[in-house]
Amino acid sequence: MKILIADKFPKHWMEALKNAGHEIVFDAALDENTLAAAEAKENAPVIIVRSTKVNAAAIDASAALKLVIRAGAGFDTIDINHAKAKGVAVCNCPGTNSIAVAELAMGLLMSLDRRIPDNVADFRAQKWNKGEYSKAKGLFGRTLGVIGLGNIGREVAKRAMAFGMKIVGFDPYLNKDLIKGMDIKLTEDLYELAKLSDAVTIHTPAGEKGFYNARFFAAMKDGAYFINTSRGSLVNEEDLIKAAHEKNIRAALDVYQNEPKADAKEFVDPLTKEANIYGTHHIGASTDQAQDAVAELAVKIIETFAKDGSFLHQVNK
Repeated sequence: MKILIADKFPKHWMEALKNAGHEIVFDAALDENTLAAAEAKENAPVIIVRSTKVNAAAIDASAALKLVIRAGAGFDTIDINHAKAKGVAVCNCPGTNSIAVAELAMGLLMSLDRRIPDNVADFRAQKWNKGEYSKAKGLFGRTLGVIGLGNIGREVAKRAMAFGMKIVGFDPYLNKDLIKGMDIKLTEDLYELAKLSDAVTIHTPAGEKGFYNARFFAAMKDGAYFINTSRGSLVNEEDLIKAAHEKNIRAALDVYQNEPKADAKEFVDPLTKEANIYGTHHIGASTDQAQDAVAELAVKIIETFAKDGSFLHQVNK
């Protein structure tokens, strides 16, 4: 079976697919504008993507296409409804990058509290400012609001509890059996969570654009921390900047509304000028461990499809 891999993918897992008798066409440079032409040329029954968007044109490009695999948890970059209408299954790889994202969220939380990036920037500039950087609040005994208690949110909660933090959670779709034995106080009011929390971290799928806006930031404590490693579209960034100025909200973001492409060399955005806002380069799932786990599950999805035609972790049934 021919497989078009249109993104980065571990070499040893591509070799595993070849050894299983599959034909691999690999082009990590493909993007939303070129994927359709590549699929039309290759007529591959399977496409694997990470960040590359799969639009209606790519889905329509070949009648041979039967399966699109998102090598990650989210699938908002794929037109799953059009795929369903065309009889193309879309499968994802849930849970495989949860620990990697949780580790980054905790790193960002500690960075906000201890101002680690600013410490390092001054160190690189050969400046010494111990008095300024000795003003951290500390995390022990503080309350962390976790919005979304799926695989990632629960991993964050576990790590925060190890730091002695109290956890308040919001997740209207939660299966409460998943948090049995975890000391998590649940609330059905998102704004109550904001009021109770010394820090808030978001771990939800894509939803209403700009949902975290002036109303939410107004509910947060003055000087609280705000972390987003989920989807950039969720946050009204103008309102966040205003809250950083007016309420001393400190934020750490890994995702953005106007995020550059993976191969971009610069990021010109008002967020980059804000002292109270730290940013990383959408690296939440980018650890060797996570990428290996994602690829392993993607291979398992292919093996299952090749064996009996079924679709493991299909999201557009």
